[in-house]
Amino acid sequence: MGKCPENGWDESTLELFLHELAIMDSNNFLGNCGVGEREGRVASSLVARRHYRFIHGIGRSGDISAVQPKAAGSSLLNKITNSLVLDIIKLAGVHTVANCFVVPMATGMSLTLCFLTLRHKRPKAKYIIWPRIDQKSCFKSMITAGFEPVVIENVLEGDELRTDLKAVEAKVQELGPDYILCIHSTTSCFAPRVPDRLEELAVICANYGIPHIVNNAYGVQSSKCMHLIQQGARVGRIDAFVQSLDKNFMVPVGGAIIAGFNDSFIQEISKMYPGRASASPSLDVLITLLSLGSNGYKKLLKERKEMFSYLSNQIKKLSEAYNERLLHTPHNPISLAVTLKTLDEHHEEAVTQLGSMLFTRQVSGARVVPLGSVQTVSGYTFRGFMSHTNNYPCAYLNAASAIGMKMQDVDLFIKRLDKCLKAVRKEQGYTWRDRAWRKRK
Repeated sequence: MGKCPENGWDESTLELFLHELAIMDSNNFLGNCGVGEREGRVASSLVARRHYRFIHGIGRSGDISAVQPKAAGSSLLNKITNSLVLDIIKLAGVHTVANCFVVPMATGMSLTLCFLTLRHKRPKAKYIIWPRIDQKSCFKSMITAGFEPVVIENVLEGDELRTDLKAVEAKVQELGPDYILCIHSTTSCFAPRVPDRLEELAVICANYGIPHIVNNAYGVQSSKCMHLIQQGARVGRIDAFVQSLDKNFMVPVGGAIIAGFNDSFIQEISKMYPGRASASPSLDVLITLLSLGSNGYKKLLKERKEMFSYLSNQIKKLSEAYNERLLHTPHNPISLAVTLKTLDEHHEEAVTQLGSMLFTRQVSGARVVPLGSVQTVSGYTFRGFMSHTNNYPCAYLNAASAIGMKMQDVDLFIKRLDKCLKAVRKEQGYTWRDRAWRKRK
């Protein structure tokens, strides 16, 4: 019961199923007489159709997972969605997950909800230990919850940036476990950073009695990320892990999944959400999973792995043609990075120019990371921002193989990157020198 069907449903079956659920909500009853302040009235028929007439949302004022008596269909939709998502998380590699729920907020705010739930359990706590990852929303999630992030710089091992376990444990001992809300670790990330050493961090958390929250933003699509979470829970402590709906299930932005190994703690988080919530993210992922079926989702996961290997090989060939190299980051299963040393040696502006050229040629998602970028986020200054460390040895370009990527996407990216690299080199041969000459004059 509650498992994702192996084979996907056709659209007519899906629509029939959704209409049958919708007519269980009181706003769709024939002869319904609503005299409350929220009765599911919708002014636009287009809006009603867009939501399949699920107007009441999910949950009640005290619990996002609670059943609404006058919205039995929406409540059932929510329960089914959570069950299917739980099944997919197990299928993706976290076999012992106990409970999960879809929350209509993106990853950052969902992490904040987890931290606020822990606040009541740890009244003395004021710090969150956070191995550095240069991504604003996960950092701001801690600030928004009212805690002080304690940034642990990564260590360079070969080309990879990895968790400094000694620094984490030393900081735990320095601050005192009672004053630490949790360790906030990360799985999916941009190379050359790689997923945190989750097993070792989970052991530290278990030994010192500190909660452990994992930012697994786009990690469901990676068997390696999911294995790390499963192993971390087996050998140590992981209280909750949070993942994005849009990045893992190809639905519109606006939802996340909060999951964990302790059923009661996940229920506590759901009860922390104030008020009712939008059903749109739940509806989107329900339609998607019923359309794909578990076999369809497994096929997408398999194709993503194949595309990662293909992208890696194609970038490696292209980089060598320009005397660059693909950084060796075997612990990162999604993101790749290629050096931009030859551009950077001539002029730093050439690096950012490459990013602009790619964007104007409709290449989205590629990140160009120059040396020495400084950025202040919520009052904290990060040197070398976007590179996850103060002084990475070189500038580089990121590309990722995410779920849904096709071979033609890779081929087109390589073709456009090749053209942009040629154009930047040609331009830097004259324009950068000419600009420097004009400055001197």
